[in-house]
Amino acid sequence: MSALDHPLAEAIKPLLDAVGATAVAPGEARPDDVVLEWDQQPAVAVRLPGLESALDRLLGEVRRQFGGADLAVLDRASKQRVVAQLEERGAFTIRHGVETVAAALGVSRFTVYNYLNRQQAGGKDA
Repeated sequence: MSALDHPLAEAIKPLLDAVGATAVAPGEARPDDVVLEWDQQPAVAVRLPGLESALDRLLGEVRRQFGGADLAVLDRASKQRVVAQLEERGAFTIRHGVETVAAALGVSRFTVYNYLNRQQAGGKDA
């Protein structure tokens, strides 16, 4: 049985998919990989994604939540909800986060900042 066929690797596959990580054999682990053990033996190593893909992954998750449609075709209220969800998930702490989200939504950076300011102020209209 290969490490990637190990029951632990199978069990954590949905989690790895959700966070954009990959499973690798323990013998192929890099120093920054996380090696998981089973019965005190290395079973599978987890390679976490770099931050460069984090925002794309977050946008993909939100896109799926909104039916898989292009985010730019959503109405204003839906775009505001997208921005709120991305804010909750830390999307705007990533470099160029506002610009990337604005492009995905088909709005200006100013509009994204406006949505964020309204959300922080507790307002519903933008």
